[in-house]
Order: sequence, then structure tokens, then C-alpha cells
Amino acid sequence: MNTDYDELKTSGAEELDKSFLQKFRLYETKSKFYMVGRNKSKTVWRIMKIDRLAPTEINIVEDSTTYSKDECIGLLTRLRAGNASTGGLRLVTTCYGIVGFVKFLGPYYMLLITKRKHIGTICGHVIYGISKTEMFPIPHPSVQTDMMFSKSDENRYKKLLCSIDLTKDFFFSYSYHVMRSLQKNLCDAKTGPVLYEKMFVWNAFLTRGIRSNLKNTLWTVALVYGFFKQEKLSVSGKDFYMTLISRRSRHYAGTRVANDVETEQIVFEDLGRQGYPTEISSVVQHRGSIPLFWSQETSSRLNVKPKIVLGSDVNYKATRLHFDNLVKRYGEPIFILNLIKAREKVRESRLRGMFSYATEVINKDLPFENRLRFFHLDLAKLNKSKGKLVLEALSGVTEYSLRTTGFFHAQLTPNLMSGEDNESRLIKKPKLQHGVLRTNCIDCLDRTNVAQYSYGLAALGYQLNALGFINRRKIGHDDPLAVDLMGLYEMMGDTLSLQYGGSLAHCKIFWSRRGHWKAAIHTQDILRSLKRYWSNAYTDADKQDAINIFLGYFKPQQGRPALWELDADEHSNVGRRNDSFGDESARQSFKRSASDGNLLSASDNPTSATIVCQRYEGESSRIFDDSTPETSTFRFAPSMTTKQLYTEIQSSRIHFYENEDSHNCFDFGNAAGWRSSENFYAGDLHGRYSHHLFDQQDWSDFASDVADGYCSSAETSCAEDLRERYEEVLRGETAFGYWVTYGEALVMPLTK
Repeated sequence: MNTDYDELKTSGAEELDKSFLQKFRLYETKSKFYMVGRNKSKTVWRIMKIDRLAPTEINIVEDSTTYSKDECIGLLTRLRAGNASTGGLRLVTTCYGIVGFVKFLGPYYMLLITKRKHIGTICGHVIYGISKTEMFPIPHPSVQTDMMFSKSDENRYKKLLCSIDLTKDFFFSYSYHVMRSLQKNLCDAKTGPVLYEKMFVWNAFLTRGIRSNLKNTLWTVALVYGFFKQEKLSVSGKDFYMTLISRRSRHYAGTRVANDVETEQIVFEDLGRQGYPTEISSVVQHRGSIPLFWSQETSSRLNVKPKIVLGSDVNYKATRLHFDNLVKRYGEPIFILNLIKAREKVRESRLRGMFSYATEVINKDLPFENRLRFFHLDLAKLNKSKGKLVLEALSGVTEYSLRTTGFFHAQLTPNLMSGEDNESRLIKKPKLQHGVLRTNCIDCLDRTNVAQYSYGLAALGYQLNALGFINRRKIGHDDPLAVDLMGLYEMMGDTLSLQYGGSLAHCKIFWSRRGHWKAAIHTQDILRSLKRYWSNAYTDADKQDAINIFLGYFKPQQGRPALWELDADEHSNVGRRNDSFGDESARQSFKRSASDGNLLSASDNPTSATIVCQRYEGESSRIFDDSTPETSTFRFAPSMTTKQLYTEIQSSRIHFYENEDSHNCFDFGNAAGWRSSENFYAGDLHGRYSHHLFDQQDWSDFASDVADGYCSSAETSCAEDLRERYEEVLRGETAFGYWVTYGEALVMPLTK
């Protein structure tokens, strides 16, 4: 990895360097820990001390004085002499930031990063991964002997926490807010503890006590979990950096299904030692589970494809909240690309029908220009019929949404981000992205990753054109750049799939595009399916327990059931409500959901750890929260009806490929299956038959249509299921219990 940016010493970088501590040393005496931190240039030194004589609390005092190196050495010398009678002052470790503090049944522990690695640079700011972490108990051993708790349970909780491998796919930066998109960082200046409460900071709970009391983040790092990869690529004889980032939400984070993941693609020119990039571009897209109440019955390990159970949500209140949240985060319009199968009656088609109908219901209450734009594309079927051309078929939708939402492009001054007011360092008003493409399949891993690559390739052409690298806006699927980009997205897909599903991603479409032998593709697909099945059946429970401990969704207590003693129903509550988990009344009727992360996200405000911190000035404590940052919205020309939009997609293909031959453009109107009932845009079933759910006579007319063969089996299955669900609601057999919004989390337990 090129480290030129890390070595730059501009005046702006020097000022920025004074604001961040990047290297620390932990010392100990019998009564205290002393954390000494310094900035990169060794001009700023700070000291914090932690009491070791309190067995169940943490008392932290931060010295507000800024020391020089010599002054700091003198202070440590005096501490060593003053504690000579009790063992003196001993160096424990060198570290690079505090991950957080955690307590199980016994003492508090401090989790530190002891080795780091440079994985990328954005606008001169270094992004780091973690190479090694260590956990240290806070109380002195002489104090711990008086504590009464189960040592075996304590060790089991420690083992669970340590099973979260922070050296894999966690990343952070001292000076760049990597939990936010580039557009937000440059156009919405925010800093300090408030940023830790974002949905993408995974150690928010572990650091909440120290941050809320010290009012700063000098000693802690904000860990983002997901995927980060930066590579140097070339086009037209010029080098540029491609950065691909996926940020996983910590709200109701779990296994099996990607509940909420933000993917950002950043492009900027490689200027080497000449200075910071003068132009930069980024685009953001989103993947997330279907925002309905549904779950997969996982009681049987022998069921490779468990039955999907639909819940009830009167008027789709939870679904509305989810899309309201997307608008707050990304603006409008919201494009929905639904890739689930249309004819799999037992599982996917039921969700397809319900999801389509939900968007129709929501759109009726929205202004015409703000309505959700829903596309359904049976990608599995399309892959069978189109083979290697499936990516060309998919690019019609992805490029259309890109042209509508736009992307971020800015021209920068050399001293970009040398202070907090980043907006003042923009040469002129930047081009902004308004809205987002939201993609899903069932698990939001395999098919979704293919669609995200398609969107990324469409965006790359526009980004490179805006930066002046190419004079066209389209990059062909056989272009070397497309091959490079496919490799990055395939790597991202594998990483997320391992995190959620326990196996590498299914990449049949990518493999087929590369010309792999069909038998080999089929064999590899089976092997990965078996590995994912094994992980889901035998390791998911432990993985989920570890996540719930790390995120603070379960807090061990003396005299209460241990996490591993909870039954399946109690497990389903972890992270969904603030109640204690031994409470019988907290049990739910649904088993562990495989998909409701968008709806049943965890509370964003777990009870703060018992950490008493203070500055020498004695500032009062405060808890920060800004989980839903303001995002500028864009009101465009009124949207169209289904037929109008469908017609525009067909007619706009010539605009998709300006100055390009259009022979590779997928013709939605003539493609096999696109105009069929299971693949029509914006919920064809509900556009024609949703009113039949509420009128018995009209329902009889619909039944007559089915008998006469005018309706497909998929339509019939979906409509019957919707009718059954509607009748259940009328009978009161299922009901939407309640919902609570807290920040970006939506907490909505179900009751039966």
C-alpha cells in the first residue's frame, strides 16, 4: 500500500495532528493505571489515570494539562519514585487506543488495541485495521480476591467476547470519520462523542461511559465493522485509487441475514507526493433485509431451507418507519430493487407479494413526488434464461437509479480537513447524491452483491468521467476496469457472507461471466451451501451470543440466568427491548428471526456501564445522541405512474449510454420474463388486485380470473396469502404490539 499521504507534512496536517492522540503507553502501580497518550508528531502529551482499588466500579480522572515530552517523562519519574515502596511504576503495554470497558460478573476489563495496520488513506487521513488486541482486568489482584462470582461463568463470558475477532474486518481512523460517508464528512461537519452513537460504530456501548463523562474521544477509537479495501487502478495511462467500504449496522446485528449495510465507493486520483487529491467522488448504496415482520423457523437443523413465517403489521407502520429513516439518512428518492424469486410458493414469493403490497400502501399516503420506486427482478430466473448477459440485463435498473439519485463529486483545496470546518475547504459547491438504491434478496448476500456490483460499475463510469479520466460514462462489462471492480465486489461479498452466513458467497453469476466450467460452478456452489448450512445450524447460536455481549444487548447479572441458559424465545428478545431477559413476560411467539434487523433493531441506549470519570475541571456528564443526522433532501419533478416509469426506462436506454453503441443494452420490454407477471415493475399483482382483499364480491371475481387462467400461480399464491393475513388481522389473531423509535434503531417487539 502506498504510504505517501501518511508522510505528508503540510501546515494543515500539522494542525490536525495536534487534535488526536495516536499512540499510548499503559503503566501500572498497585493502586492505579496511568495511560499516557501522544499525537503523531510527539508534540502533545496527555495523561489519564484509572483507580485499581474499587472492585466493581471504574474511577477515571483525565489530566486536562497538555505536556511536552520532557514534562511527561519528568512526571513519570516522580510517579516511579513515589510508588517505590509498593512496587514502583511498571510499563504494561504500548497500545493504539481503547476499544472499551466491559464487565461480566466480576471485575471491569479494559480492551486495548496493541497492534494496528495501515489499510488505506482518504484525503490524507490514514485508515487502520487491527492486528492484535489485549484485555486487562482493572482492579488489582489483591482486590479481586474479595469478589464473589462464578469463575467458570466469568471465563465463559470472556471466551465469548474474545470470539469476536477484532483483527478481521474492523477498521478505524483517528482523524477521519470512517463511520460516515465522504459526502456527510465534507458537507455536514460534526465531530466528538456524538459520532460514536452512529449505527455503524460497533464499540459504542463499550466506550459510552468514558465518552459521556470525559466529553471527548481522545482515548478511544470508533470501530466500524464490515469491509474496507483500497486498490490502485489505472485507466488511460493514469492511476487512481478505488476504495470500497461496507459498514454493517450494529442495530440488531446478527447471523444469517444482512440487516442493514451501507456500501460506499470512493474514487480519487493518485497524486503521490504532489499533495492531497484535488478532486474526489463517492457514491453510496444500501443493502438490507426485507422490511417486514417475517422470520425463518430454525428449530430443525435438518431443514436447509426453513419455512418463512410472516408476521403482522397493521398499515405497515414498521415498514414506513424504515423508509422514513432511509430518507433521513440519504434523502429522496428511494429506489427498491427486490431480487427474490417470484415462483417459489413456500418461501420467497410470499414475501415478494407482501413487500410489493406494502410499498403500494405506503405510496398512497405519500406526495406523488416522494413515492417509493419499486423494482422487482427475479434474478435467479433471469440468470437461467440470460446466462452471461444477466449483468447487462441488470444494468438497466441500476444505471437508471444512479442517473436519478446522482453521486457525490467535489473539488478540494490542498489543506482539506485540516480542521473541523471541512465545508470551507471545498473550492465550489459540490455535486451531491440525493436518494439511494436499496437492494435485497432473501439473505441480502449473494444476489444482492451482484446487483451492488452492477450499480458500482455504472457509478464508476460516471465518477471517472467527472474526474476527467475518461470521455465516456459507460464502462463495458468486458473492460479491464470492470474485471478489477468485479474482483473487489466479489471480495466484499465473500467477507460479508462469512460474517453473516459462515461461508463464502455464492458467485455463480460472476463465475459464469468469467467463463468457468458449469460443472465446477455447480460443485463449488454445493460446497458453499453445505458450509453455510453447517454454520447456520451449529455455530450461529454462539456467534449471536458473542455479538450480544460485545454490543451490550445482554448484560450478565449475578443471580440471573446466564446468556446460554436462555431458551429460543428469550434469545429472540436480546437487543430488541430494554427488559431483563429472565422475565417470562418478555418471551415472544417468534423464534430467532433471520431477517428483521431493519425493523427489530436493538435499542441504541443500553444502560451505561458504571464508570465514574471526571476531568480536573469537574465538568458535568452528558450523554450524546445524534443517531439520525440531518440529510438534505431533493425534490424532483413529480414521479410517474407505473406505466409511465416503465415506459421511461425503455426509452431512456439511449441516455444511459451516451455516445456509446447500445447493442448491449438490455431491452426490458422484449426480454423474456420481464413483462411476465412475476417480474413486472411496482407490484403488478397489487396494482390490479389489492382492492380485492377488502371486498368479498371482488374477491370472487378474482377467483374467477384464476379459474379462467388469467392469473399466474405466483399471483394466486401471493394474493391468497395476503387475504389470509388480512383476515387474521380482522379476527385479532395477530396484532402489531408497539413500536419505539430511538435514534436510528427501531424497537418493535411482537405480541401474539
